[in-house]
Parts: sequence; C-alpha cells; structure tokens
Amino acid sequence: MRFLIIIPAHNEENNLSFTLQSLQQQSFKDCKVMIVNDGSTDRTPEVIKEYTDHDPRFQTINLQKSAHQPGSKVVNAFKKGLETQNLDEFDIICKFDADIILPENYLEKIEKAFSDNLEYGLVGGLLYIEKNGEWVYEGNSNKHHVRGPMKAYRKQCFEAIGGLRETLGWDNIDSVLLENLGWKEMVLPELHVKLIKVKGADYTVKESQYYGRYFYFLGLQRFLAYVASAKEALKSKSVAFFFQIVKTYEECRSKKLELKITKEEKRVINEQRWKALKKKWLKK
Repeated sequence: MRFLIIIPAHNEENNLSFTLQSLQQQSFKDCKVMIVNDGSTDRTPEVIKEYTDHDPRFQTINLQKSAHQPGSKVVNAFKKGLETQNLDEFDIICKFDADIILPENYLEKIEKAFSDNLEYGLVGGLLYIEKNGEWVYEGNSNKHHVRGPMKAYRKQCFEAIGGLRETLGWDNIDSVLLENLGWKEMVLPELHVKLIKVKGADYTVKESQYYGRYFYFLGLQRFLAYVASAKEALKSKSVAFFFQIVKTYEECRSKKLELKITKEEKRVINEQRWKALKKKWLKK
C-alpha cells in the first residue's frame, strides 16, 4: 500500500524538521510527503527545502496566509495539497500536523493494520506531550479516537465520507460519518506519537468561545450542546464557564452560521451523541 502524507505548515520553523526527519527515518518507505506552506513568515520554507532538495518523496506548495480559524484553516491547506495529487496512485491518505514526532515503525504498523483488516477506515496512534521532562499520554480524548494531528485514512473510506470538512470539529465529524457507513476507526496504543506543541496554543479565541463554536459547527442540537458544555464546565470546576460556552453557542445559532455538513450528516451526528448518552446513563 502506498501513502500520501499531507502536512499543512504555518510558521513551524522550530517544529517541522522533527516531523520531516521522523518521516524520513520510517522503516516503511513507500510514501509521498506534500508539505503545504501556508503563508509562513519565518524560516519554514528553508526547513522544507532541506528535505525537498535531497529526497524526491518530499514536495511542497506555497499558499498565501489564510485567516487563522481553528479547524477550517488547517483543512483548507490540506485540501490545497490534496488537489495537486493523483489519488489513483495511493491507497492511504494521511493528514499529519507539522509538530509531531512519529516512531520509526509508524507507517509500517499503520500499513499492516489496513492490510490485515479490510473494515478499518481510519487508523492512528496515541498522542503524548512532554511534562517535567517526560513524555506522557495527552489524555485530551478517549483512547479509541484518532486525533487530528495524525490521521491515516483508507482512500475508499476517505472518499466515501466526502473528505475533510473546513470547520471546527472536522476531526470528530469524520469519525461519526465513517462509522455510520460501516467503516471502523482503530487506535494502535503501542504507537506513541509525540506532540511538540500543545493543542490550541496559538488560537486567537477564548477557550469558552472555542467550545461554543465547536459544539455549534459539530451540528449538535441545543440539549446535547448544553450537556457537552456542562461536561467541560465540570472539568474546569466553573459554573461561569458553562454559561460562557452556551452564550457563544447561542450566538452562533442566532446568526445561523453556515454548517459544513448536510442535514442528513447532522442527523447522524446527533443520533450518535444520543446513543452515547443513553449508553452512559443506562450503563448498557
């Protein structure tokens, strides 16, 4: 199986070389790496050139800087890279971040998982972050969900779900849609991926605004959005945080901001959320 790996990168001069080096050192070599330079103003282009000049598997395109909106910006850059490729040449499509370090057997293990399990549509490892000099599990999501920085899709699954959506919540929307179509999402816990930069570190919106917009663009019904907001407020031990999230969510509703999912996809997402809630409440 052949990999197409697309890496959106904006001002990643301090991180990108670690990602590209870890890809260059993979035990599985049959891959093409497209780095999308999204209007970087630092030395990111020079870092990319160090690899494209010496390894024909590495290529790049340059974009003008897009507005920094969580979710939509990175997916837009990913799509621009995807448009330059002939997908008939590939079996696995990856969206990787520019600030991760992959273990040397990452692609090898991913390829084997797809080859041995035809029902797998999305495969990845677990994210680890550095704390007090040690790499520890990030713990920001359940261990059965492949996080956004390291997505690897079977091409047929990727095409069946209509690719990635330019919206906040894209990396949860894909999971729901592929499961609804009969594909499976699989996390390989032995694959530890190091995340150099903490998620959301350079977002320009407040955390409460982030969650409010996230729940809206995910297409959640009001009750489910409020339940999700309460869950985040409990983590923060702040009642005010709940009302701040809800306020942003309601503002998005009142403005009727455009969703990047169809009515049918919205229905599927909400049904999946209801199913998860009932399972938790009824413990079945």
